[in-house]
Amino acid sequence: MPDHPTIAPHGGTLVDLLLTGEQRDRARTEADHLPKLVVSERELSDLEMLAVGALSPLTGFVSEADYLSVLDTMHLSNGLAWSIPVTLSLTDEDVKRIGAGTSVALLRAEGAPPLAIVDLTEVFKRDREKEALAVFGTEDLEHPGVRALQEAGDFCLAGPVRALTLPEHDDFVRYRLTPAQTRAEFADRGWRTVVGFQTRNPIHRAHEYIQKCALEMVDGLLVHPLVGATKGDDVPADVRMRCYEALFEGYYPKDRAMVSVFPAAMRYAGPKEAIWHAICRKNYGCTHFIVGRDHAGVGSYYGTYDAQRIFDSFEPGELAITPLMFEHSFWCNACEGMASPKTCPHGEDTRVSLSGTRVREMLQAGERPPIEFSRPEVAEILIDAMRDG
Repeated sequence: MPDHPTIAPHGGTLVDLLLTGEQRDRARTEADHLPKLVVSERELSDLEMLAVGALSPLTGFVSEADYLSVLDTMHLSNGLAWSIPVTLSLTDEDVKRIGAGTSVALLRAEGAPPLAIVDLTEVFKRDREKEALAVFGTEDLEHPGVRALQEAGDFCLAGPVRALTLPEHDDFVRYRLTPAQTRAEFADRGWRTVVGFQTRNPIHRAHEYIQKCALEMVDGLLVHPLVGATKGDDVPADVRMRCYEALFEGYYPKDRAMVSVFPAAMRYAGPKEAIWHAICRKNYGCTHFIVGRDHAGVGSYYGTYDAQRIFDSFEPGELAITPLMFEHSFWCNACEGMASPKTCPHGEDTRVSLSGTRVREMLQAGERPPIEFSRPEVAEILIDAMRDG
């Protein structure tokens, strides 16, 4: 069987930073004597993604040269496409404490066992204004990504990572597949073409429709919900997972679709995050990636289809994963089925379309949205969660 039965990882090599055996034992002893750095929840997600190869070909937190190159050109300094710099923040106090050290141990919390060692190559000052405008397109502190950036340290620590262990999780354990494991699963299922679907929301009928349209074109579907840090008003990951399980039980072919979780934190970076999400899913083995309406957007910071247009910024074949572009989908009473503006000739008055605010109001009142908008099983899970919450 070929090494890459679906698609080669970004940059050609699937990174694995987890130490084993004597190397891990020696590194654990070394970590006990190193300066310690507690990482934020978002950076903890990035550390896990680095360790398992989801951010291949990165082997650590980016250098200043890569940081600036990504902000200026959407490419690493070696010319490889990359849209969001992966950084490790330091405060002024951290910089002083680390001093002239050559390595730093990363912890989840004070007193916790070290998760990884970063072999320090440089410390550089973050350019917040440049980073905010390049990644998020705004400096507005109401934007959750910009706010997180402002709360991060003024400096960044660069260097390769040696992972001692992955962060422990007691949720979604059977769904936490690494890129190597999803690739093996695709190979076992005989899938050579796989479409990935990013989500941080429950799947309603419109999402189901575009997933199944995509599934008509490829061998398999990977629904890959993000379970790292999100906004406080996003539906909690455990509730969303129950919704996905209910849908997969009743409405998806089990031999052609699967769910695995994506440990990333949301940036809410719209177009730049759409590229980043596509590259990550390529590392998980997806050959195709669904890019829908306002992908990774928040508020009104991005145009409805900006996340689709940004793919034209790259040379043909440069990303080596095929984006599948979908417009807003809906149920049309006149067509008597799911449709989009590309396929439906009828007016707005025939379409079942609800705002997120209206859906939340209905669910909070214990009222199911129309079956044309949401499967009853999904609505019941959301109603119960809001009632319990």
